[in-house]
Amino acid sequence: MNDPFEKARREKGILECNFQGEVVPMILRHEEVRKAAKDWRTFSSDAPFRVPIPSEEDMRSMRQLPIETDPPQHTEYRRLVEPFFARAKNPEVIARVDALIGRLIQEALQKTSVEIVRELALPLQSHALTYLLNVPETEAHTWISWGIHVFKDGQDGQKKGAALENYLNKQFDIAQNSNGDDFFSTLSRAQIHGRRLSREEMLGFANLTFAGGRDTIIHTISSVFAWLAENPDAMEFLKQDPSRIIHATEEFFRVISPLTHIGRVCPTQTQVLDSPVPPGGRVSLCWASANMDENVFDNPKEVKLDRKPNPHLTFGFGTHLCIGAPHARLILRTLLQHIIGSIQSITILNAVKRVEVEQAYTRSSAFESLIVSLTPK
Repeated sequence: MNDPFEKARREKGILECNFQGEVVPMILRHEEVRKAAKDWRTFSSDAPFRVPIPSEEDMRSMRQLPIETDPPQHTEYRRLVEPFFARAKNPEVIARVDALIGRLIQEALQKTSVEIVRELALPLQSHALTYLLNVPETEAHTWISWGIHVFKDGQDGQKKGAALENYLNKQFDIAQNSNGDDFFSTLSRAQIHGRRLSREEMLGFANLTFAGGRDTIIHTISSVFAWLAENPDAMEFLKQDPSRIIHATEEFFRVISPLTHIGRVCPTQTQVLDSPVPPGGRVSLCWASANMDENVFDNPKEVKLDRKPNPHLTFGFGTHLCIGAPHARLILRTLLQHIIGSIQSITILNAVKRVEVEQAYTRSSAFESLIVSLTPK
């Protein structure tokens, strides 16, 4: 597997990288990433627009909630939306996701070829998200029209943040007079500290919901299809004992790590290994590097579908552990069940890789396009 951080992790445990003119130390080792993730006083998330790296001042007009806050505010905000993300464990939602994936796989098997990213992964995540948010499934058609990257147009690279904000404002306008139990209506009635949420706060929750878990799941799906195509013995391994899917799911999350890293801001002068960070300066918690740390994972470049224990950090660690993790796990587990149940083999016909290019590293991460042919079981 591609590991552009290996040399720096072993030698220094840190990699200084220039993002938007700011030199950001990237923390690389598993133990040190976990410590920083738990230490929110030293490494704060209370930094609107600056938690993502590169930062997103030009892509949205509101603070994303609850991710861009620290405790106790973070805990209070998170409690408001946790019931929706917990729906991934609801038997009715699980059954709907199962039926959705089964239908999409059967439709793909009827085609000579299928482009996994846009014809399968994008509609899968879009429809499944309607179940999670308890909104009409017809909304998925609008979300699919946005393409893979919710902030950018796939053709000319223009920002799409305004289109997302317009959509969200419209949903909250409709919801303000509703007694429904959907995501938008619930937020319109939600209170914190005895007051109603402001429109900006509502938008902050919704913006993160659509931006945070969208392309990460889509890229995970395409990566899994590609890896199974290149490793047909793995499909047979899972078919022999479907219970292996649980560990396989976690291993795929470890090695794929669709979100390379996330930012934290140091309120005061801080020393991070050999790198000084000025007040207001950022550091990067590099999940992708931590997941390949040879001090934690035996032969980390090898994909072991029965790896255990598997303390990967793909969903973060500590207070800000990804609220959408149960949803991502449900989708990937269910997808693997249908792949081994319905597909005999996967053949890659054409692949265009997605590559992160930064001054200090280049990382191959998933696909912009992946065309495959599927042989039914």
